[in-house]
Formats: sequence, structure tokens, C-alpha cells
Amino acid sequence: MPEDKIYEDLSLVRRRANTVFWVVAALTFLVLSYYWKVQILEHKKYSGLAEANRTRMRVLAAPRGLILDRNREILADNKASFKVSLIRENVKDADASFAAVSRLLGIDEQSLRSRVELFKDVQAFEPIVIEDGLSAVDVAPIEGRRLEFPELVVESEPQRFYPKGTLASHVLGYLQERTPEEIRARPDQKIRAGEMVGRTGIERECDDILRGEDGSVFEVVDSLGRVRGEQARQFPVQGGEVVMTIDHRLQARAEEALEGSEGVVVALDPRSGEILALASFPTFDPNRFITRFTPAEWLQLMNDPLSPLENRAIRGLYAPGSIFKLVMSMGGLGFGYVTEGTTAYCSGSTQIYGAVRHCWFAPGHGAMNLSDAIKNSCNIYFYQLGRRMGIDMIALAAGRMGLGRKTGIDLAGEKEGLVPSSEWKMNALKTPWYPWETISVAIGQGQLQVTPLQIAAMTALIAERGKRIRPHLFKAAAAEGDGGTEDD
Repeated sequence: MPEDKIYEDLSLVRRRANTVFWVVAALTFLVLSYYWKVQILEHKKYSGLAEANRTRMRVLAAPRGLILDRNREILADNKASFKVSLIRENVKDADASFAAVSRLLGIDEQSLRSRVELFKDVQAFEPIVIEDGLSAVDVAPIEGRRLEFPELVVESEPQRFYPKGTLASHVLGYLQERTPEEIRARPDQKIRAGEMVGRTGIERECDDILRGEDGSVFEVVDSLGRVRGEQARQFPVQGGEVVMTIDHRLQARAEEALEGSEGVVVALDPRSGEILALASFPTFDPNRFITRFTPAEWLQLMNDPLSPLENRAIRGLYAPGSIFKLVMSMGGLGFGYVTEGTTAYCSGSTQIYGAVRHCWFAPGHGAMNLSDAIKNSCNIYFYQLGRRMGIDMIALAAGRMGLGRKTGIDLAGEKEGLVPSSEWKMNALKTPWYPWETISVAIGQGQLQVTPLQIAAMTALIAERGKRIRPHLFKAAAAEGDGGTEDD
């Protein structure tokens, strides 16, 4: 190869090498310059962005709808409060965390562990409520030490509030937190740990109306759990209003009349079935159920001999007594055993089925027709009518008057009561019915068991000449801010 050609090729290689060198040098300079800018000049900016390394979704609890009396007096409202939740995925050392958190909040460490264990199956990033019903003053020390406790979240939430305390407590009912079992059983629905749900009363019956729709906010948080920004927010929608048939003034008078004794008052409009007052004593304060009971407190409440949670109007079973003589009268007339003019003589006692039976009025009422017997509530007259009718005809008459069956009131837990018959006794007790047993039933005693509400509905049936009504508490509902209502 010619020497000139060799030198020409070497010169070309040098030029290309120089070009590559300067390109690499320029790129290196640019990289180093950017590195200098990021690491030195903009260190604070990018270190802050590095800390803001994840997004957290926080639920915005929807306020429950108001519950109003028939005059739109508020019986169930909401108030602002705070809750403290624990996020398990932020717990680094469980033993140390539980000990420190229990000291900070002033709660028993074992109770805290049990609370977290109860919700062990929920997602680790979901907050578990450990304290609620707190004021701004209560949570201030917790907020002041937030950096020490990245596992804790303090949030504001609307809390149910009953401004009249114990008034109409058995009608309104109470709320309780959803159990882990309920959350697991409905994974397709928007149910969260810590959510409150109606357990009894109107709070339960109208829970779908009252509950509303939770909102959410997506927050950018750093590794210490500090909020650095907000990406999106969906506001909660308050639940709908529920208007009841109750008149709070009449309800208050009924409860005042019962105070200090166990009993029931039912005030019912016989034309419509609207319940104007339904009082059961003793009462309870539904505000107490908003914050969780300790196991010891709940056990004490359940073992209270006065059973304050029992709604005696729909669950108390009692012998009706002399008011049952109205059933006997209607049945006797309807089935042809007596007429208005049928008479009987009351001397104060009589012998039936080999036993002496007494009237409540020892001197006796003398000769009476049916109207007199009802007016004087004469036992002797109805003993004799009961002997003529027999237990099965009495049971048939009582059933037609609505006894021994639920009234259909819009409250859960209503009992049917018991109207005995020969068939019932054979099935339940495996013994036949004896004629002498009928005599006690004829004056509302014996094995008869009815609820106070059944008696109120029965009386309404008589007052309205056989028109059957369904006792009810729900009057209307409306979405929040909606002027329209949906009547029952």
C-alpha cells in the first residue's frame, strides 16, 4: 500500500477520534451540570418531592339524615367531632407502637390490641378507629406529636347527636359500629371499618335513607404521613330526612307520666294508624351508643334487671285483663252467643266447673245486659259467656281482633303474643285443653299474652267500626335539600 494512502487513513482516524472525544466530553459536561443543579442548587425542591412518594385515599364520612317529629322538631341531628384511627401498614414495631399509643391516648394497651385484632382481616392501609367522639381540645396533643406517630390519623367526622336525650329513645333506636363479620359478608358494597349503622328503631328501619353517601379525598403524603397536597376530592352527600308520626310534646308528656315505674303508653290515631306517642319506661340515652362500650359496660347494660333497651310496647307480653272483655263482647255478638239484651245475674260470685269464681265487686252487680256488663266490667257475666263460647271460639274472635299476631308496625323485633286454643295446647304442651281453663281466659287472664300495641290497634279497630289499620311511625322522607316528600 502506498505511504501517502497510509498517512491519509491515520489522519481520518484521528479526526474521528477527536470528534467522538468532544461529543463524549460535551455529554459528560451536561450530565455533570444537571447533577450539580439537582444535587446542589435544587436539593430542597427534589428532596421534598422524593418524600412525597405516595397517594392516600381518605374517606369523608357522610352525615346521617335528620330525624324529625311530625312538626319538624329535630330528634336526631349531627355534630362535629374528631376520631383517631390507626393504620397498620405504618406500624413498624407493634409492641413499641401499642405501648406508646396507649400512653398517648390514655387507653388500656390490651384493649387497643384487641381492637386492632378485631379488624385484622381489613386491608392494612384502612384506618381502624380506636378513639372517637373527641373534641378539638382532646386531639390537640395528638396533632402536636404527629411526627412521632405516623401510624395515627386524626380526622374530623359528623357524629350522631340526639338533642333531647332519652326522649323517644325506643322509637329512634340507636347506632352501633359495623362488625368485621358484616364487612366481610358484603365485600361488594361500600362498607368501611368504623362505619355506624342503625341497630334498632327508626335508625334501623330507615338506615338506607338516613345513611347518605361517603365522599373521598386523595392526598399526597410523604414517608412520615404528612399531607403534601391533594389530587382529587369528592364531597359526601348527607342522608335523607325522615319525618315521623310522633309528636314530641305528647311523647314527652307520656314519658313524664311513666317516670319511676315500668310501663307503656301508646297514643294512636285510629283513623290513620299514625302513632302520636309510643313511650316505654325505663328509657335509655341513645347518645351513649355513639362511642363504643367497654365489654364490662355492655355486660352491665345487658344484665340490668330493668331491661332499659327493651321496647315494652312491641315486645312486652302481658295478660290483657278486663279490656279483653271487649273481645268477648264482639265475639259473642258476632258468633250469636249473646245479644245486646242477653242478661246475667251477678251476686258477687258463682260456681263454674266445680270452683267458686268471684267478681271484682264483692256485693255483686245484680241483673245486667251486655252493655251493663261492659260498663261495670263484670266478671260473672263474662265467665258465663266464656263457658258458652269455649276456648276455640274465643281464640277465633281474638285473632280477628288482631291479637296473637304482629301488628306490622315499622319497628323490628315485634312479638306476636299468645292466644291459647285447644290445638295450641296439644302442640305446645302435649295435653288437652280443659274447660275450666277457659274461664280465666274469658276475663283476659290465664295463658293470654298480648303486647300493649296490639291492644291499641284492637281498640282502634273497634273505634273505627271494623276498619283495620296498621300502626306506623314513618310519615315521610325527603332527600337532603329536597322539598318533596314520599308519604307512607
